[in-house]
Amino acid sequence: MGEALYANSAVASSPAHPAPRAAVSEQTRFRLVLSVLIVATPLILAVAISVGAVRLPLREVWSSVVAHVVGPAFGVDSRPGADDEIIWQVRTPRVLLAFVVGAGLAVAGATLQVVVRNPLADPYVLGVSSGASLGAAAVLTLAGAGGSGAAGWLSTLGVSGAAFAGAVLTLGAVLVLGRRAGRVEPTRLLLAGVALGYLLQAATSFLQLRVSSNQLAHLLFWLLGMVSGADWHKLGPPAAIVTVCTCWLILRGRTLNALLLGDDMAASAGVAVSALRTELLVIAALLTGTVIAVAGGVQFVGLIAPHCVRLLVGADHRRLLPLTALLGGNFLVLADLAARTVTQPLELPLTIVTAVAGVPFFLVLLRRGNPGGTS
Repeated sequence: MGEALYANSAVASSPAHPAPRAAVSEQTRFRLVLSVLIVATPLILAVAISVGAVRLPLREVWSSVVAHVVGPAFGVDSRPGADDEIIWQVRTPRVLLAFVVGAGLAVAGATLQVVVRNPLADPYVLGVSSGASLGAAAVLTLAGAGGSGAAGWLSTLGVSGAAFAGAVLTLGAVLVLGRRAGRVEPTRLLLAGVALGYLLQAATSFLQLRVSSNQLAHLLFWLLGMVSGADWHKLGPPAAIVTVCTCWLILRGRTLNALLLGDDMAASAGVAVSALRTELLVIAALLTGTVIAVAGGVQFVGLIAPHCVRLLVGADHRRLLPLTALLGGNFLVLADLAARTVTQPLELPLTIVTAVAGVPFFLVLLRRGNPGGTS
C-alpha cells in the first residue's frame, strides 16, 4: 500500500500528469520553505555553537568564526583565548559535522525510497548500517587484543575505516543477491538487505558479549550515534562526499521522478532502469557508509526528513532533495544540541533524541497531510 501511495504522489507531480493549480501551490511552498531554511540555518548553527557547558554570547561566536574564516577584517577582531578555542576547535567542527551527517542521512533516505519504491525505506533498510556497525564493533572489541593477523589489520583500519569497509562489503552482497536475470529488483533488494541486516546484527551482538562493561558502554554509545569526537580533520572528507553526491542527485531529479512512475514507464522514457538503480544504490550506500563511519548509527533522520519535505512540497526530487538536505542537517544539529545540554553533564546518544523529538513532529505533519506526498 505504501508503494502505491508513493507512486501515486509521483504521478501527480510528474510532467506527464500536469495539475496547474497544485504545481503553482507546490512551487510557492517550495520557495517559502527554502527561504525559511536558508535564513534559519546560520542562526541554528550559531546558537548550537553558542550553547553548551560554557555559554558564549552569539556576538563572540560570530566574531571568532568570521576572524578564523576571513581574518581580522571588516572590523572583526580575533580574540585568542579559552573561549576562542572552545568556539573554533571544539564546537564549530562538531556542529558542522552534525549538519553534514544529518544532510547525508536525509538524502540517502530519499534516494533509497526511490530505489525500492517504498516510503518506509531509510538508509538502514539495505543492511549497510549493520555492516558498518559490525566493522566498528570488530575494531572496538577484537583489535584491543593486539597481536597480528585480523586483530592487527583491524587496528590499522581504525573505527571509521572498518565501519566504511563493512558498509561497502554489505552493499556488494546486497547488489549480488538483489539481482535477477541481470536486473536489480526492488523487492529482492529489500528482502536481501533485511535478511543480511539481521545476520550482521546477530554478529554484532555476539561481539558485544566478549567485551568488558566499559568497552560495551562505548560501543553502545557509538551504535546509537555521536559526533562528540569531531574535529576539522574528520569534517573534510564527509562534507565533500555529501556535497558532491547531493548535487549529483539534484541534477538527476527528473530521472528520479521517472523511476517512481514504474520500471516500464521509465524505460519507455529512455531511462536505463537497472543501471540507474545500481547507480543510486551506490550513491546512497556511499553517503550512509561515510556518515556512519564518522558519527555512528544515527537513526530516524533518513526516514523523517524526506517525508516531512514530501508532505510540504510534493514528490518532485528537484525540490525534494535540496530541502531534505537542509532539513536533515538542521534537525541533527538541534538533536545534538539537545543531546549535550538536556541532561548535563551526561551526554545522550543521538538516536534517543532524534526519535523522541522527531516522532511527534512527524505524526502531526502526517495527520495534516497526505502520506503519499502532497499536503
